[in-house]
Amino acid sequence: MRVLVIGGGIAGTATALGLHKAGVDVTVYEAHPDTAEDIGAFLTLASNGMRALAELDATRAVTAVGFPLTSLRLLDSGGTELAQTPLGEADDPALRYRCLRRGELNAALQGEAVRRGVRLRHGARLVSVTDGPYDVTAHFADGSTATGDLLVGADGLNSTVRGLLMPGARPGYAGQRVYYGYTANVPEPGPDGAITMVRGGTTAFGYAVSPTGEAYWFARTGGGPLPADALAAPPAVLRAQLLPPLREDDTPAAALVEDCADALMVTNATELPLGTPWHTGRVLLVGDAAHAASPATGQGASMALEDAVVLAKALRDLPDTRAACAGYERLRRPRTERNITVSGALTRGAPAPGPPRPAGPDEQLVRQLAWDVPLSAAPPEPS
Repeated sequence: MRVLVIGGGIAGTATALGLHKAGVDVTVYEAHPDTAEDIGAFLTLASNGMRALAELDATRAVTAVGFPLTSLRLLDSGGTELAQTPLGEADDPALRYRCLRRGELNAALQGEAVRRGVRLRHGARLVSVTDGPYDVTAHFADGSTATGDLLVGADGLNSTVRGLLMPGARPGYAGQRVYYGYTANVPEPGPDGAITMVRGGTTAFGYAVSPTGEAYWFARTGGGPLPADALAAPPAVLRAQLLPPLREDDTPAAALVEDCADALMVTNATELPLGTPWHTGRVLLVGDAAHAASPATGQGASMALEDAVVLAKALRDLPDTRAACAGYERLRRPRTERNITVSGALTRGAPAPGPPRPAGPDEQLVRQLAWDVPLSAAPPEPS
């Protein structure tokens, strides 16, 4: 089997690692000329994402960058600490939450893929796809083509693959703007290994402090979606937008934003509708291309890493490509769509739908991700 992966970001490179481990001939085609895509934002990998990385044998490559998070601290709008609890599976160093810049994670995964011999082609911008009964062909802007048995669209929220083959499935605004920034030399960093969440009067704010004393922070605010020119506004303009609501509270948030220099950006929180098609013919979507959620749960990258493991196991364990694609979707859709729903509810300030998840690892997910457990032995998760 030969698989073409379109997109060399987190989802695409992790998928390639999984497919390579499963013995599949895989090539990654990335439109950007280097690994620095979206280097400005940061993310957290949760314990489930770290578990998926371990099954891909990529833990060491990723823990070489970023820093671990072991507890969650909650402050109210007056700066009073309401709670501090362990975060995820903090007792296992390999499964601790990790905070890192998106570009760092991307570079680490790409470096690991290349080290293992996975072919990675930069500067390959997809323009069309020919999906036939026996194979699928990708056509690139430079006139080159590539043909395989399956094409995996791992090209993110604004997926070219999804747009070409499923043009009706478009992301929509989830109701918040999300600011990201970095502040050096934090005077009162708080407990080591903690990520602090602040329940502000009109904003949600969170920050974690690296071992070098730099704060990685985000803020979620209401309002309509920002147009493209506003998203590209200078940091001073973004800072001026964000500071007034933060100053209404007596928390560290305003000071962190005031002391932030030029490392500041903003995005619109977006999500894909439930029921977005993932699969047609010999084309399959993974990661944000399939199930992008607003960032409130912080699960986007972790969900993509789970996808990579489950798809690799499906192609390894199930009888043919059609069965593998169907099995992958059957197993992954309930979990990822619950994340879209829960994250969207948090973004819009609504109660999370359905009963809360039990504490501790999800045993069904653990079984699905376990590389040595055949996928057929892992039943689908109930919706």
